[in-house]
Amino acid sequence: MSLFSKTPIKPFASSEYDVLKKVILCKPEYMTIRDVINETQKKFKDEGIHIELALAQHKKFVQTLKDHDVDVILLPALKMFPEQVFTRDIGFTAGHIMFVAEMANKLRQGEEEVLKGWLEQQDMSYFNLRGDMIEGGDVIVNGNCIYVGLSDRTNQQAIDHLQTILPHYEIVTIPFTEKYLHLDCVFNIISPTEALFFPGAFTQKEIDILASRFELIEVSEEEQFTLGTNVLSIGNKKIFSLPVNKDVNEKLRNRGYEIVEVDITEIIKSGGSFRCCTLPVLRDGDQQ
Repeated sequence: MSLFSKTPIKPFASSEYDVLKKVILCKPEYMTIRDVINETQKKFKDEGIHIELALAQHKKFVQTLKDHDVDVILLPALKMFPEQVFTRDIGFTAGHIMFVAEMANKLRQGEEEVLKGWLEQQDMSYFNLRGDMIEGGDVIVNGNCIYVGLSDRTNQQAIDHLQTILPHYEIVTIPFTEKYLHLDCVFNIISPTEALFFPGAFTQKEIDILASRFELIEVSEEEQFTLGTNVLSIGNKKIFSLPVNKDVNEKLRNRGYEIVEVDITEIIKSGGSFRCCTLPVLRDGDQQ
């Protein structure tokens, strides 16, 4: 686990659930609720975040990923970026292309440059979505179809541009209630036929579209607040999920999933969980 690797990396990801081989994270060294930018932060603004506890929980998360044979890359944490732990938002991998996003919120602008620095050290080419308002938390890849949330952080113009860049993909715009920040906070695909979702974030139109494509596993309002949809699949029906989301975990176990429980509740005070904290570079290396 290091910042610089000697082996050239070829990015590849065609789903949210193939075997995870390599992923980018960042320690929450300077994590704080400086400016409230989502609903979760509103609740915890006065309580704040215990940095030492957040770091310990993140370390456990990293170690557990390594225990499951996932190669973890840690970007350098910089004091000017209190939300840097949420690496998912700064980019996404679709097929063989690593995209670098442009952050919508001023608090987070500049995090992309840290990612670009690492990619350039690796001599890894990337598509820079400069000028497009799109964040990785709104982008969910499923084979030749990409679902993109229409949110405060991702606009339709950026979604339309993504379709022109990826003409062989079907890009599906999914509007949702903007207070939930990113699509992966209310919807997440866990297999070719199954997806977690929180119905309260969507109109009936969107629910019908998603229900026509997936068997939807409903997450309650209580467990949406503790980010029950924001799980991380590492392949072979293994899913990282919070211990507090007991209903979600039971539903997934009943469907044959192995639930890897790690407590990162200090980190989710800032509005993101396992998926938000991970930027996959390589899934299922056999398909490179």
